Amino acid sequence: MDLLPVEIKVNVEGDVATALAALGAGGADTRTRRIWFAEDRDGVALGRLSLLEGGVIVRLRIGGGGPDELTVKLRPCVREQLVGRFSAPFESGPLTYGIEEDWSASGRVHAASLVHDHPPGALLDAVEPGADPSALIDEVQDQFVDACAPAARLDGMVALGPVLSTKVRDVSIGDLEVDLEAWSAAGLDFLEASIRVKPKNSEDADEFSARAERKQRALTEAVQEHGLAVSEHSENKTKRILTALAEAARQSG
Repeated sequence: MDLLPVEIKVNVEGDVATALAALGAGGADTRTRRIWFAEDRDGVALGRLSLLEGGVIVRLRIGGGGPDELTVKLRPCVREQLVGRFSAPFESGPLTYGIEEDWSASGRVHAASLVHDHPPGALLDAVEPGADPSALIDEVQDQFVDACAPAARLDGMVALGPVLSTKVRDVSIGDLEVDLEAWSAAGLDFLEASIRVKPKNSEDADEFSARAERKQRALTEAVQEHGLAVSEHSENKTKRILTALAEAARQSG
């Protein structure tokens, strides 16, 4: 089985603006977008995140000068559930499908994402109050969920957001080129530092894993050397912010 690329993530505690300045993000390639997550409407009304609990994330990214993106992601997943055409990455027109490992302080999981690019502004109607984002789910994205997460239902959804996302790419921190992404919504602020490690043709699984582990240690140490604390929160930022957004939606509804 082919080795998968690894995305290594470190969540940074403390004031986001202070942390960005400490990490030297000023003047780097910065992109600001708004993010919504789509969840089961009935579940949200009952205080549940039914899709997230089933390992399915539906994300809408809007703005920033590029295409709008509607992503359907399975995380966590196992490679055995990624069947048929979804067992390997592919690109087809506006669709891009990828599989990777996500490494963070809370553990290591597989993630599979099917992204559909849309023209700028095309997703705005889907996040209006009362709208159902499932109307814009692509046929192939439906097939992806039907084949690989058949218990999930991508209908009767509600958009939760927006989350203000500020992403700063390719910041040099020590010997690493790091992406920084700040999220702000529902009274919460997060900063995530991430790097991506790709396998080399000459590496076996053990060699690649050892190299990725060295990169993970290097990223953690680089953040700490700038006087910042690494979060040890057991829940990832998606779950934390979705929980807060759903609670705000339930109270306002």
